Amino acid sequence: MKAIIFDMDGLMIDTETLYYETDREIAQSFGKVVSDETLWKMMGRKPMDSYRIYCDDLGLDMPIEGLLKIRYDSVEKKMLNDIKPMPGLLSILGEFRGKLKLAIATGSPNKFMELALNKLSLNQYFDVTQPSDEIKNGKPHPEIYLKVIEKLNLNPEDCIVIEDSSNGARAGKSAGCYTIAVPSEYTYMQDFSFVNYVASDLDKAKEHIKGLLSST
Repeated sequence: MKAIIFDMDGLMIDTETLYYETDREIAQSFGKVVSDETLWKMMGRKPMDSYRIYCDDLGLDMPIEGLLKIRYDSVEKKMLNDIKPMPGLLSILGEFRGKLKLAIATGSPNKFMELALNKLSLNQYFDVTQPSDEIKNGKPHPEIYLKVIEKLNLNPEDCIVIEDSSNGARAGKSAGCYTIAVPSEYTYMQDFSFVNYVASDLDKAKEHIKGLLSST
């Protein structure tokens, strides 16, 4: 193994709460209620794909671009006021920095990725970052992971993917990577039967990767 590729939202940083709050607030403004099932389906996908599901499930006949702008403005304000790393993030980054290449493959746009990395001073850890802006096919399609692997100049079998959502984990697995799921309180009921390993948190993921490296 030569690299670890991290998802960002819900895995590296605690943003799923912010997205859930915002998506519920937007639904309420139209007199609607968004279900957990809809929010689960949206997770890990490109913003346009995610909000297409949102509009379909809620029966909203609205321009998706306009709704996304409302969403972005709200989430950005929340991120500026309240953003923190997930437990174990700094430990796993510190453990493998300099030993393996580290990368990000996120369904978030570059604007939010840079905001999070700058606010938490995380840029120093990563060799490659890939937001969703230039990605045509969002997760669960493997395109974003294949793009990151190409940027790393590695083969899929050289890479470990860590994801918190089933959509994201499926993208990593379909790209041919060793895939670890770290389900969050929002994703633990999703299907992770196809991944190589399920960790309860990033510390457990770290220990599992150390075991993989020591056995090769």
